[in-house]
Formats: sequence, structure tokens, C-alpha cells
Amino acid sequence: MLTDIEIAQQSTLLPITKVAEGLGIQEDELEPYGRYKAKLSPALFDRLADRPDGKLILVTAINPTPAGEGKTTTSVGLGQAMAKIGKNVVVALREPSLGPVFGVKGGAAGGGYSQVLPMEDINLHFTGDMHAITAANNLLCAMLDNHLQQGNALGIDPRRINVKRCLDMNDRALRNVVVGLGGKVNGVPREDGFIITVASEVMAILCLANDLLDLKERLGNILAAYTYDGEPVFAKDLQAHGAMAVLLKDAMNPNLVQTIEGTPVVMHGGPFANIAHGCNSIRATRIALKLGDYCVTEAGFGSDLGAEKFFDIKCRFAGLKPSVVVIVATARALKYNGGCSKAEASEPNLEALKKGIVNLGVHIENMRKYGVPVVVAINRFGNDTQEELAYIEQYCTENHAEFALSEVFAKGGAGGKELAEKVCAAAEKSSNFAPLYDSSLTIEEKLDCIAKNIYGADGVEYTNKAKKALVDIIKLGGNRMPVCVAKTQYSLSDNAALLGKPSGFKITIGDLRLSNGAGFVVAYAGDIMTLPGLPKVPAANHIDVNEKGAVTGLF
Repeated sequence: MLTDIEIAQQSTLLPITKVAEGLGIQEDELEPYGRYKAKLSPALFDRLADRPDGKLILVTAINPTPAGEGKTTTSVGLGQAMAKIGKNVVVALREPSLGPVFGVKGGAAGGGYSQVLPMEDINLHFTGDMHAITAANNLLCAMLDNHLQQGNALGIDPRRINVKRCLDMNDRALRNVVVGLGGKVNGVPREDGFIITVASEVMAILCLANDLLDLKERLGNILAAYTYDGEPVFAKDLQAHGAMAVLLKDAMNPNLVQTIEGTPVVMHGGPFANIAHGCNSIRATRIALKLGDYCVTEAGFGSDLGAEKFFDIKCRFAGLKPSVVVIVATARALKYNGGCSKAEASEPNLEALKKGIVNLGVHIENMRKYGVPVVVAINRFGNDTQEELAYIEQYCTENHAEFALSEVFAKGGAGGKELAEKVCAAAEKSSNFAPLYDSSLTIEEKLDCIAKNIYGADGVEYTNKAKKALVDIIKLGGNRMPVCVAKTQYSLSDNAALLGKPSGFKITIGDLRLSNGAGFVVAYAGDIMTLPGLPKVPAANHIDVNEKGAVTGLF
């Protein structure tokens, strides 16, 4: 079979004006970025403000493994399949980060015959949103350090600075740095560090803001530092938020692209789900719901991370009410959860599948706790046996879960028609969606609720560092905010080695940080890197361009 990039490069794209025309978007509501991508202007939001919303479909997955699950591919393929059965559907996805693209995970535009195009542009610079977010974040950092240099009128304690610089690249050498060296004219020496752009609070704010004025207010509320007296210093105290908003004014507008079959895709924002809240922007989802009768969206990693945050943070803030949850599972990933290595997971092993399928069971059970109908998408790989697929189907039947075999990677929308029919049927059922916890609960009560109900933990423990941080957060009014847990994506627990359905464990919170502009509290469980590093053989080793500008090696 051809590689993803070969399939993409052999595809024929519609001019983006034609894609927009099919959605009823007017010429003055579209801002083209070349022939095949564009931004949607605020005028479109204003015109469609009173149009009824379509039905919202969330695609999530079991815990990810090196064996692969194909959540984005399934999201894209499901959208294509729904279009094939005559549904007016818009797909809403996140933008890829350059870190994974050049690292180990690869791009985030789907795969095979269920891709979003132009995949090279999307996986690289796209429309510049990531660069704008990076620049806005780093402007705040530059203004803070300049304030220290120019007399420090606010009395900022250089040892208690909350914001870090960022870049959209995996570079472990920049996790911890010292800035301001080289003498008096070069600034005040202090410890600093970098995080990846998609883990920044500016990214979270962009994805949760309702409009430009809301964005500017949230940027102003970023907790930048503390004074020597322990008083908070916000971005607005540094008069940084206006200039930051200027850098982000175009990045606030969602991007319109298309799938390999011409299905419209609104792609915007890209927070990681193991560090941040893992969903595309509220603005992108809202406009997709106005433009289509159905909106297919996804949340990062397994349902214990992305879906939980989608429901308890994004839906809470935006007032969204999902109609269906699709859980993507593969035989090979379930075998990996049953103890197989990555290589062994490609071989037939029914016993390992029977052992690891409990992971799927937990995700089904957890998603039902939100009151939304569940459909399991069994993403088929070429070496899956009929016996293994039949066992997954039997397990779904025994657990009263709707399911369908999905072959969208190899067949595009045609390989997902059964899944599309099942999802559309489920969307007609009653959805009694409600977040897992009430916002009036304390931070500790919220974390206890998530740990016990989603992770299956016996409870939560806090380090002294986390306890001290909790006191400061409560003083600043963060006690009633939603919580965003940063933990490993590979396990329901905070220990990546505990696969399947772990039990008899507690979640340890090592630190808590207030994302005051975003409006949530980040709880760090386990050793979470906010700036990943490159592997021994990074994907960048195989990415190249020829004399005609054709890119190779992207996947």
C-alpha cells in the first residue's frame, strides 16, 4: 500500500472556495490562504448565530499504545462515511504540533484514505496559528523580563515566576535554562525554562475563548508571577495582554480544509491531552455545529484524558451537549494491554486479547457515566484474525454496547458506512449529558471524583509541594474551577506500566498550577514532561524535500 503522503499527493483537491460554497459560506466570510486552505471570518459567526446547532459526535479511544489505535483516522473516515450516506457533516479537529511531527508520533491529519488535506501544509506551518501562539506567549515572557530589567516597579520575585517561554518543537535541552547572563545590560539572571507551545496556557486560552474580547480578557488574567510580598502579578499588570491579543487576532479564526474525499473540515487549536485539555477550539466546534447537521470531533489520547476534559472542561465552558461518543479500539492495542509487546501484538493471540479487553470495558463504562450513547468503532488492521474481531464484537454485545467494524484507513468513507449508520442511529437516541462533577466542589473533591470514577483509583495523595500550591490557588479563587489532570496517556493510572484495568492504586498529585486565564487548575500526576525530547531516531531523519519542493517522509 502507498504511504500516507503518497496517497495525499496523488489526491485531487477541490479549491477551498468550492468547499466553502458547499457549506453556504459567502465570499466575504472566507479568507483564503492559498488555493486549498482558508480562515473563517467573524462575519460568518455573526450571520449564523441564530441557526440551530447540529448533533455533536465525540470520537475518543481506549488507552493509546505503540501498536496504534487510529483515532484521528477514524474521525476523518467517519465524517467521510456520513457524507457517503447522505448526511450534511463537518469534521472539527485539532492542528498538529511540529514536536510529534518531527519526533516519534508523526502528523495528526489522519492516515491512509481517511486524511485531511493538504497534509504537508497542515502538518508543517499551516496558516501560522502555532507560530502566533508561540509569539504571544514569548512576548509576555519578554515583557516580564524587561520589567525586571527596567527597575521592577511591581516588586516581582524572580524566584516565583509562573510563565515559561515556549516553542513548538521537541527540545529537551531547553527544559531548564538560565536567562539574563552576560552582564547588567542583558537582564536579570534567573532560572527559566521552555515548554512546548501546545502545552502553554496561551494555547488553552485560544481554544476556550468565545471571541476576541474574551481572548484579551483571559490573556490579561494569566498569573505571570508573584511579588516579594506574595501578591499575584497578572499579564494585565504588565500591560501585555493587548499586544498579545494583536498577535492572535488572525489565529482566533478557525481554518477550513477538506478530507481526501472533499468532506469539509474545520481545524483549529491543538492542546495536548496528557498535559493540557486536548480538544480543538470552542469557536471551531461551534461553527462546525452551525454549518452541518452533524459535527464529528475528537479529543486526544484515551477517554480517561481527552474525553474527560472535553466533557468536564470544554463542554462545561461552551454549553455543548454531545449526542454520541465513539470509542476507537483495535485488536492489536487490546492485545498489548493484555501483555503482548508491540511486535507480538501484530500476531494472532486470542488469550492476550481476552486479558486486555478489560481496558475497552472500562472506557465503555466511563463514557456511560456522562449520560451519552456509546458506539465502539473496531478499527481493523490487515493482520487481525476473524476470531479476534468476533471476540471483540461478542464482548461489545455482552456489554450492551453498539459496535461496528471500521475499515476507513484502507477504504476511506466506503469502509465506514456501517459505523456511520450506527452513529447516526445513536444520535437520534436520548442524550442526558451532564459533567462528572459539580463546579461547586473543591479541587480535592473534583480530583477524588475523577480518580475514583474514571481512573478506578482508590483515592488521591498529595505531595507537600502540591499541598502548598493548593493553598495559594485557593487564595486566588481557583477552588471552584474545573481541574485538568496531566498524567500518562498509556495507563488509566499515573503509572505507564500498569496496563489493562489496574486496581489497588492511588493517584499522586505532585504539583498544582493555576491556569487563571484558561479558567482551570492543572494537577500534575506522575512525571509529566511539558517539553518532550526527540527519540534516538527521530522522524525528522526521514523527512526531505526535492528540487521541485515535493515533501517526502511525512506520515
